[in-house]
Amino acid sequence: MIRRLPARLALATPLLLVAPLAFAQAAEGSPATAVNPLIGSSNGGNTFPGPMLPFGMLQWSPETTRGKHNRTAAPGGYAYDHPRVRGFALTHLSGTGCAGASGDIPFMPITTAVTSSPSADATDSVYASDFSHAEETAKAGYYRVALANGSSVELTAAMHSGIATIDFPAGKPANLLIRTSDSEVGSSAADVRVDPATRTVTGSVTSGNFCGYLAEADRKSYYTLYFVAEFDQPFRTGGTWVDGQVRAGARTASGGTGYGDKGFFAIGKGSGAWLDFGNHGAKVGLRVGISYVSLANARANLKAEIPQGTTFASVREKAVQAWNRDLGRIAVDGGTPDQRTTFYTALYHVMMHPNVYSDVNGQYRGFDQRTHTVEGRQAMQYANFSGWDIYRSHLQLVSWLDPKRGSDIAQSLYNQARQNHGEWDRWTHNSGGTHVMSGDPAVPALADIVAFGGRDFDLHGAYASLVKAATVVTANDLSDDGCNVECVGQRPSLDQWLDLHYIASKSHAWGGAGETLEDSTADFALSELARQVGDASGRARFLTRAGYWRNLFNPSATPQAGYIQNRNADGSWPAFTPATDDGFVEGSAAVYLWMVPFDVHGLFDTLGGKAAATRRLDAFFHTPDGQWALTKAGPLHAELDNEPSVATPWLYDYAGQPWKTQEAVRIVANTIWKNAPDGIPGNDDLGEMSSWYVWAALGMYPEIPGRAELLLGSPLFPHAVVHGSGGEVIIDAPGASARTPFVQSLTVDGKPHDAPWLTPALVAHGGTLRYALGAKANTSWGAGDAGEPPSFPPPHG
Repeated sequence: MIRRLPARLALATPLLLVAPLAFAQAAEGSPATAVNPLIGSSNGGNTFPGPMLPFGMLQWSPETTRGKHNRTAAPGGYAYDHPRVRGFALTHLSGTGCAGASGDIPFMPITTAVTSSPSADATDSVYASDFSHAEETAKAGYYRVALANGSSVELTAAMHSGIATIDFPAGKPANLLIRTSDSEVGSSAADVRVDPATRTVTGSVTSGNFCGYLAEADRKSYYTLYFVAEFDQPFRTGGTWVDGQVRAGARTASGGTGYGDKGFFAIGKGSGAWLDFGNHGAKVGLRVGISYVSLANARANLKAEIPQGTTFASVREKAVQAWNRDLGRIAVDGGTPDQRTTFYTALYHVMMHPNVYSDVNGQYRGFDQRTHTVEGRQAMQYANFSGWDIYRSHLQLVSWLDPKRGSDIAQSLYNQARQNHGEWDRWTHNSGGTHVMSGDPAVPALADIVAFGGRDFDLHGAYASLVKAATVVTANDLSDDGCNVECVGQRPSLDQWLDLHYIASKSHAWGGAGETLEDSTADFALSELARQVGDASGRARFLTRAGYWRNLFNPSATPQAGYIQNRNADGSWPAFTPATDDGFVEGSAAVYLWMVPFDVHGLFDTLGGKAAATRRLDAFFHTPDGQWALTKAGPLHAELDNEPSVATPWLYDYAGQPWKTQEAVRIVANTIWKNAPDGIPGNDDLGEMSSWYVWAALGMYPEIPGRAELLLGSPLFPHAVVHGSGGEVIIDAPGASARTPFVQSLTVDGKPHDAPWLTPALVAHGGTLRYALGAKANTSWGAGDAGEPPSFPPPHG
């Protein structure tokens, strides 16, 4: 995802370094008690700490500020190192890059009079408040903070609704701002209506603009959020504001902020309202419901989930129960309190997205901006897919743990495509496509879901749609609109793919070489979908196309070695250096060399065999002086804080040296992941990076897109149970500790297992893994050729 990261620092770490004990929370008891939502709230993780249900529509969380009204402190709305808050918004995205999105309808308690327009508060100096982290509590399903202005806020959530308690101090004005127009990246329209007689506020905001500052193609609106807020205390109408004008006593206002020439809204634009609760120290209860369809649906959602008379405590308890139910799909025992908290927080972040998008009546807003209703076997429509990120390991985990949810997610993606003229967008936000990133990730995403148990959707219809998108060139495929970052086509420069069998250096894509590798992965995944639906000729056709990555391997790229690199349309090779990112997305040629996850043996052969490939992997993961180089060590080395590198540590399993995978994965898990605000290495990307940690802690990884083979590392915990789609998986490793990362032996269902991978049978049927671990590498376990994981070359290559 488009990164917002701190300055680069080389990671030079000894094997046995363990994460610090900062921010330790109780590990005993339920999984929810081990979650620390503040993990990832600095260091570019871009997570948010406020409450939501697993995959919930509403995410009620603070919006912190860096002192610039038209910029949030971080894309998730919250940055740990900027403890000044300007509101508590109802929607958020976790771990994104760019400038974020959503952050709709911030509510802000203030203890001063409203004498100027909040939209004109250019530096957030008038209507924001400082706070101390010592006065802040964040837990799964709950958030509380005491503000320096004397007020305090408690929040908890249901699926489409939330409830808050706001305490105002006595002797000061008690005003509540409702910043209707102030979504994180602006709005094109907003309205608010105050009704003191019924103690109700209603309104809506129309927004979108995800990554819009990078390209005009995304500088638009594509969703409207409706809300209804009901209060348990009487209030006087304070007034409203529109742009710079304050209208005391007014009950309605309308007007968005706009998006500005560069995709950032202009300070001084926008609208909202404020409520006056007197100066007697009011304790205000607030229930709010939301919908992306209508105000009537927002009311219905609220009535169904948090009707009048519902207590804050009861909603909070249900939220905790929901998190315990879903987090409890994986049970881990042993380990340190910090390890348990890091693990369950990672799983918590996995379960933040995608998000339920249909209302309690089944209605949702489609990509065609019409109202649809879920039908057939689908229970819920979902939204918010960062496809380029989550196809790598996130959707596999979600579907394994809950195949029905995975099936609904797959059907949701297909529904979006049908409502979008047959186009499957790479990065979808609410009811709009943003086109962000590269490749055609919807294909491996769908294949991942199927492989890990999610089959209860229209697979045949979805497959036919994806085949058409991969074989019929559209005007969008040939468009430069939005490029580089937001190229509008599902298969940018598909004409070149069909004619040249690669994407050239000059194309309608974000990097020809990177697009070629992504399209190769997509075609391999399409071949797997063909296998699933019984299309033998389609499987052969797309497996052949999956081998097109070989057309960009230049054996003479440097005097020392060959690389995958950009290639001109006439077949010639442009100037090249392994450190270049020209032709690639968020990574160098050295990083992308390894991104052929479905045909690793073919890649190794291209590099000169296993021994040559292993030497290059060793150099990739180490600096010349032998120190580990796992992140921020320069473009010639791994970047385990970003997606293009996340599968690479597992490649030693193919090289006959699985102990190196065990060592590298454990170092990453023990060092750059930790129980602290900076405990996620870079953008979490809607849970993708957190899913990597969950897999790593279990000692396994879904390397091959669209298939359920699992490569093996070593378990972090002495005991784990995964309640998966096909049956219970028990992982016993009684010697697991920070000092014992190496597999000495393994049995699977009681039988010796001498291979560093598992067949799809484990996902399909469950099983029991029993490890013996040690402090010294066993270089004979899993090292034989017969035990190497499978690769899938072209049918005749």
